[in-house]
Amino acid sequence: MKILMYNVRPDEQTPLDAWVEKNGIQVDTNSVPLNAETVDLAKGYDGIVIQQHGPVADPAIYEKLHSFGIKQITLRITGYEIIDFDQAKKNDLVVTNVPAYSPRSVSELVLADVMGLLRHIGEVGEREKHGDFSWKGVEAREIHTLTVGIIGAGKIGSAVARIFRALGATVIAADPIHRPELNDTLTYVDHETVFKTADIVTMHTPLTDETQHMINAAVLKEMKSSAIFINASRGPVVDTPALVAALENKEIAAAAIDTFEGENTIVGQDLTGQEIDNDSLKKLLAMPNVNVTPHIGFYTEVAVQNMIEIALNDVVTILNGEKSPHEVG
Repeated sequence: MKILMYNVRPDEQTPLDAWVEKNGIQVDTNSVPLNAETVDLAKGYDGIVIQQHGPVADPAIYEKLHSFGIKQITLRITGYEIIDFDQAKKNDLVVTNVPAYSPRSVSELVLADVMGLLRHIGEVGEREKHGDFSWKGVEAREIHTLTVGIIGAGKIGSAVARIFRALGATVIAADPIHRPELNDTLTYVDHETVFKTADIVTMHTPLTDETQHMINAAVLKEMKSSAIFINASRGPVVDTPALVAALENKEIAAAAIDTFEGENTIVGQDLTGQEIDNDSLKKLLAMPNVNVTPHIGFYTEVAVQNMIEIALNDVVTILNGEKSPHEVG
């Protein structure tokens, strides 16, 4: 059995080496994403694993993988909107993802963002650069007095709920699936109730046709003027220019964005000294009441190890003719 892993980062090598030593299976790597120019690298391999932000869009990719005898595309990430499932099905390719590499990793970033924004850390820091050490406008609210509203209470949203409930917050959530194990943690409500009543609104949904631009100008106007908005899910669930306008017009108080529209050519890159070709992002970066992070919610040692192990185990499962529990599409 030979597996090719695309687009491997240096931090993935240690858990990868440990998996190879434990399982005795050949895994080769490269540093490029899967696309029409790199698909031929998969020839001669039994399975492939990928992680990337850019789409796998060209039908020729799927046709070539099929012609090489490959039976699956395994993503070592959660988001699978980059896959053309019609082409995958047409070419007999099973697609899997890693749905729960570490829910704590994302939820802890959300907590860090909320704490920083509640205590006005960015605003205070910006003022201190100019010698202003006053207390003007930075009186904080305490988490236990607030309502946290979660859109999408799956594995990550549930972890977010438990952290804020442990801190004494009231937690509400909108999700079509009601999980009995969360009955002592949150109250299920509709989307409108979350938007209108939550002091903190945090997004944890996949990207689908229904969630594309779910957060738009009309929804942002429903939120409290004191609300903090968090997006640690997928960039396109938010209409970014509408978010910028809501912040500029003080329709909401603050925001934290770990993922954003147009991030494919930005996150993971060192663009020091270069012009960023994303006007909305540049405006968000300039706001002291906004935290922007480069899609690092997942990025912890535990999560990276889990992503490697779960993905490679899925490849072996499929190549052995068994069904992975992580099939998507």
